[in-house]
Amino acid sequence: MNDERMENQNLQPLAEIDRVIHEPARLLILAYLSVVESADFLFLMNQTNLTRGNLSSHLSKLETAGYVEIKKEFVDKIPRTLLRLSEKGRIAFHEYRRNMKQVLDSLSE
Repeated sequence: MNDERMENQNLQPLAEIDRVIHEPARLLILAYLSVVESADFLFLMNQTNLTRGNLSSHLSKLETAGYVEIKKEFVDKIPRTLLRLSEKGRIAFHEYRRNMKQVLDSLSE
C-alpha cells in the first residue's frame, strides 16, 4: 500500500500537466521557440513539418493561452509573420519540462 501511495505521489505532476503544451505539435513549436529569440512562420513550418493551416491553428491556440506572441509585418511588400515565446509561455514551458522530468525520473526501470 505504501508503495502504491508513493507511486501516486510520483505521478501527481502528470495530472497537473499543461494540456495546451502537451499536444505534440504545440510542444514541438514551443521547443523550437524556446531556443531562439524569434522565428519566422515559414522557418517554423519547415522545422516542424506542419502544414501552413495546421501550424496556424496550433499557433492560434498558443496565442490564446498567452504563450506565443505573433507579429505581422511587411518586408519589401511581402508579408512576414514573426513568432516568439512570451514570458508567460517561457514560464509555462519551463514548468511543463520540470513536471515531465519529475514524472519520468520517478519511474522505475
